[in-house]
Amino acid sequence: TASTWGKVKNLKDFQGSSVKIAYPSQPITVLGFEKPPSVGEKIKVYKDSNQALEAIEKKERKVSSVLFVEEGKKVLNIILKADVLGSLEAVENVLKNLPQEKVILRILKSEVGNIQETDIKLAESAKAQIFGFRVKIDSLTLNFLRQKKIKGGVKIFEIIYELIQGVREAMEKILEPEILRKDLGEIEILALFSKRKNRQTIGGRVNEGFMEKGKKCEILREEKVIGRGKIINLQQNRKDVERINKGNECGILFESKIKIEQGDILRIYEEERKKREL
Repeated sequence: TASTWGKVKNLKDFQGSSVKIAYPSQPITVLGFEKPPSVGEKIKVYKDSNQALEAIEKKERKVSSVLFVEEGKKVLNIILKADVLGSLEAVENVLKNLPQEKVILRILKSEVGNIQETDIKLAESAKAQIFGFRVKIDSLTLNFLRQKKIKGGVKIFEIIYELIQGVREAMEKILEPEILRKDLGEIEILALFSKRKNRQTIGGRVNEGFMEKGKKCEILREEKVIGRGKIINLQQNRKDVERINKGNECGILFESKIKIEQGDILRIYEEERKKREL
């Protein structure tokens, strides 16, 4: 099965009698697993151990191929567990309809049953997150989880809608936030006073908008951006001020690796990081 393996030591029918062969739709008890398989798992039977090992290796190669992502593409790998097959199918159907133009959603494993150590091992190796619907995680497995580094960990939900939202949010977290820029003002540099390391004391006149202490700036020379810096302090009539409006002159303590020259323009702006959606 997906969570355990073993060699068939005995088969028993519903009456407890030993049998040599089990037929389709026949209730059967299988003895010989290393540990009890999870409810809902499928049992695959092989003629010998070589075939079984080959199947395991094939499965591992399949997981490796799933992990390959075209350069530039973002992907979220998940492991999905549910209490019953009907719930599992319902969740899968909804997840497949999530937008995947920006982030690819890959379900590496989808099965019925509680969360097992094998799920955690797969999540760790595949950098996947585990999402469960009405399932449990026993204390031993929980302790095993705490020893591992799984980004996003294990999330268990009781409502399908909340699980879907959880997956959506995990996909959106992968996206880089959108940077929204707003230009606030421009000041023309009229005088140069002093320079110490990366800080310069300069004077200028606000020609557009306003200047504000602490804001970021672009440095323009002959209408070309040559660098960036930050306004550390503003002074007007030898008094510290927070803001200078259009038409006024002021002194500026400016920080930048670029040496400011007379005639340069400082364009101040602010940026807002906006969460991107699928």
